Amino acid sequence: MLKANETPEEKRARRLREKQEKERKRRERMGWDNEYQCYTNQDNPFGDSALTHTFVWTKKLAKEGVKNVSHDELEALNRQKQMENKIELEKVKQRRLEREAERAAREAEASEAARAREAAQFHSWARHEDAFHLHQARLRSQIRIRDGRAKPIDLLAWYVSSEQCVDALEMHEPYTYLNGLNAQDLEDLLEDIKVYKELEQNANQAYWEDVQTIVVDELSKLRRLAAPGARRDGVHQAVAEDVTQIFKGKTGAQLEALRAQIERKMSARRDGVDVPYWESLLSQLKAHMARARLRDRHQQNLRRKLQLLKREQGVQPAADAADAADAAAQHDSPSERRSKSPEAAEAQESQSESEREEEEASSAGRLQYASGGYSPVYLSAGALEPGTLVTEAAEDEQRLAFLRARLHAASAADHHAAALAAAAAPAPGGSGAAGAALEATARRSMAAEGGAEGEGAQFSVEHALPDQPYLWADKYRPRKPRYFNRVHTGFEWNKYNQTHYDMDNPPPKIVQGYKFNIFYPDLIDKNATPEFSLKPCADNPEFAVLRFHAGPPYEDIAFKIVNREWEYSYKRGFRCHFHNNIFQLWFHFKRYRYRR
Repeated sequence: MLKANETPEEKRARRLREKQEKERKRRERMGWDNEYQCYTNQDNPFGDSALTHTFVWTKKLAKEGVKNVSHDELEALNRQKQMENKIELEKVKQRRLEREAERAAREAEASEAARAREAAQFHSWARHEDAFHLHQARLRSQIRIRDGRAKPIDLLAWYVSSEQCVDALEMHEPYTYLNGLNAQDLEDLLEDIKVYKELEQNANQAYWEDVQTIVVDELSKLRRLAAPGARRDGVHQAVAEDVTQIFKGKTGAQLEALRAQIERKMSARRDGVDVPYWESLLSQLKAHMARARLRDRHQQNLRRKLQLLKREQGVQPAADAADAADAAAQHDSPSERRSKSPEAAEAQESQSESEREEEEASSAGRLQYASGGYSPVYLSAGALEPGTLVTEAAEDEQRLAFLRARLHAASAADHHAAALAAAAAPAPGGSGAAGAALEATARRSMAAEGGAEGEGAQFSVEHALPDQPYLWADKYRPRKPRYFNRVHTGFEWNKYNQTHYDMDNPPPKIVQGYKFNIFYPDLIDKNATPEFSLKPCADNPEFAVLRFHAGPPYEDIAFKIVNREWEYSYKRGFRCHFHNNIFQLWFHFKRYRYRR
């Protein structure tokens, strides 16, 4: 009914809309985007009048053998190719995303490895820093000990660091360094011990723990004496001496057994047990145990160093030393041992033991010397390997005398040749054959630069250098290099000189530059370029010392020149190079122009 009742204009509009919709669907099938759907043959930015028509590559179709295929089949083939291209494009995008993910994973792994390396490096730096601080602390301690102003921590650190050194021998236990210290010194010593425990990192921790325990005990004693009413002590003053005598003279094992007994008594919690008394006794026992451990350690160090010394000198084996110690222990009668105090008995025993060891060592050494024990033992003919050449003593002495005579003769000949060469050698800058050739080369080089033959004056005044030993002096004979130098002087016509002088009465000449030509024909290392250095004179800053250094077999040579600023421009005549065995250093001084 709508079609039957529509006007011709409505019919044309409807057909046009249908045609446009059909064209839009065809474009969608061909893969057109929404951006290009509005383009027509008349309205498009490409100026193509056949934009909506499908391009047909006739020659390609003929080559592929599908020239006679219908239009619908071609469109189907094109759509199939477009779908394949889209699928391939999606695969490419997916592979690109996978590569990006792999790259991100690699970067994350690399950053993690870099962080691990940085952490390891930081740990190494921290370890090296601790080692450096420990070394500096020990060095400060050695300096204070050498200067006679040692602190207790210096002596304690030196004791534990010198245990492995055979030459360093300490006769007293380390806790004896705490005698006579006041409370402030003990507090400072506690802080220093904490620093050493942190720096050494598990090295000698038992030693520092024992020293720290003794220091804390001594500090608590001083504080109790300073303030007797501040805190009640568990041990009465009347029995304090008896308690000290109980701990005195006992070994570390005995004190450990006593500590276990006191702990069992305290843990039992029986009636009538004075807990504060036993706690105070236990605190004192810890300090005595620390002293006993340090005393045992000191005795072990002394015995070990003594055995090492005996083993190095070959005086007495270790088994003989043990037997001598047992014999010395059995020498005293039981009554004498009971009558002596533990400290006196120990001191007398160590003193007698050291005296007996010295006597035995000296007697054993005298016996070995008398029996020829210090002389090498002759081997018999049967002990030698087959084919061994045997030389008689007389023949060996003759051979040595001949070699000495030949060496002396060669040395005398060398000295004579050196003296003749020194007498025949011309002075530096002289007219020898080699020197003349190098000087002629230097003159030609100076003439080629535009300088006249007589320009400047000869400059051959050397500056004395301090005697310097050369490592190669025993292999090569040191010698001074030859040279051909010139100093350039002239007038400076500034405003003052122009006012007060003229050509008939010229002003004084000033030094304008130098030309140094140092000859090194016999340089051992031809690739090593000679060097120069400039230092102002200490006594007069207006002059400087110009020093040349080349290497073996030439010694350093120096000249005293005017100390002014150089012109380093090549156009101003500056030259510094080493060519044809000639080191040339040419320079002029800067000229300053003053204007208002």
